[in-house]
Amino acid sequence: MRISDLLSVCLRNLTRRRVRTALTVIGVVIGVCAIILMVSLGIGARESMMQMLAEWGDLTIINVYNYGGGETKLDDKALSQIQAMDNVQIATPFYNSRVSFRLKSRNGRYDAYTQIIGIYAEAFDALGYSLDEGSSFADSNKDYSMVVGANVAYNFQDTKKKRNNYIDRYQTDAMGNPKKPFVDMMKDKLIMYAESYDNNGNSKAVLEVTPNITGVMTEDWNKGWETSECIFMDINQLKALEQKYYKSSGEKAPTETSYDDVRVKCVDAASVAAVQKAIEDMGFQCSSMEDTRKMFDEQLTMIQTMLGGLAAISLFVAAIGIANTMVMSIYERTKEIGVMKVLGAELGAIRSMFLTESAMIGLIGGIVGVGLSFLISYLLNNVPIVANLLASLGLSFGGGGAVSVIPWWLVLLAMAFSMMVGIIFGFIPANRAVKISALEAIRHD
Repeated sequence: MRISDLLSVCLRNLTRRRVRTALTVIGVVIGVCAIILMVSLGIGARESMMQMLAEWGDLTIINVYNYGGGETKLDDKALSQIQAMDNVQIATPFYNSRVSFRLKSRNGRYDAYTQIIGIYAEAFDALGYSLDEGSSFADSNKDYSMVVGANVAYNFQDTKKKRNNYIDRYQTDAMGNPKKPFVDMMKDKLIMYAESYDNNGNSKAVLEVTPNITGVMTEDWNKGWETSECIFMDINQLKALEQKYYKSSGEKAPTETSYDDVRVKCVDAASVAAVQKAIEDMGFQCSSMEDTRKMFDEQLTMIQTMLGGLAAISLFVAAIGIANTMVMSIYERTKEIGVMKVLGAELGAIRSMFLTESAMIGLIGGIVGVGLSFLISYLLNNVPIVANLLASLGLSFGGGGAVSVIPWWLVLLAMAFSMMVGIIFGFIPANRAVKISALEAIRHD
């Protein structure tokens, strides 16, 4: 039998009992729609979760510490081992200067304490820091190049005043604009210096250099407090500056070469767990957004499994409906089957006819179910009250993404699954049809 003839016969047979066929198709529609929506809600929830976590912090960054000390040192050798790991983009120390450096204006009137952090120059851009103005110190070939935190300028005090000698960055002027600090970090000429103290507590400046401030950072507390209050510069230049201070002051330089804090940037969020496990196996403590992601992911998996089970039950009920429809169809067409056998129809052709009918029920139900799923998904994403309800059930994390996301692979999978359900649950009735005796079938009323 030609495929066109087979399809024509199947469509004609399905339309003989329109109500029964329609009810069976509706069952498939409900099952397919339920499965697509449950999966799409899970995908949407995961995307919202990832967006929310990304707002909290970089999902690809691991903070490495060495709280315990001991024989395992977080030094340059350990850094090289971490850098050599698969899926590690860069590993850099966060070296807090051991020398208390200060900044002052040229005339000495304005003075500020500073917190200087040394990192690898190439790490600044890799870690995702952004600038309100200027450029990264990595782009400069001048000595003592650095970028400053967004609010470092507000740390300057007016040394000629005993009261009200600071500018509060939260205060506004008569026009409602934030008050400007005493100094402009990008325009004013500043001096960075360090003092040494004698046994009587008297201080004197033993080191003065002219910093090259290349940029002002964008404040982003999700990346850390350092974007607001710290100064970044190349770690090698910072260490050289410290050695210059110790030589000038006569103080003994510390011999400890290990770091308290290291930042590791992975190539993507998926590789964080493996890299973090490898670093922990080296004997270091780690923290990242991976632990938080796992917690949310476990919660999502539990909820989605429960909802997916309910959707699977509805599709199973639809499959039983297909089997019932095919059994009834065979019973009503017993005489027709007998006539086909007497006329020499092959058993495979008879089986194919019924399997095609059941597959068509699954296909039609799948097509309608996919269309209905897209409609409901649109309503879920655009009706606020529905989104709020899903959030209360733990299926939305407020990350700003869509509540329901239906990728094309899910559509294709749902269509194929609905057809397979039709074929599988139509197989037994189709086999029953080919086993009917031709003589008995012709005599059937």
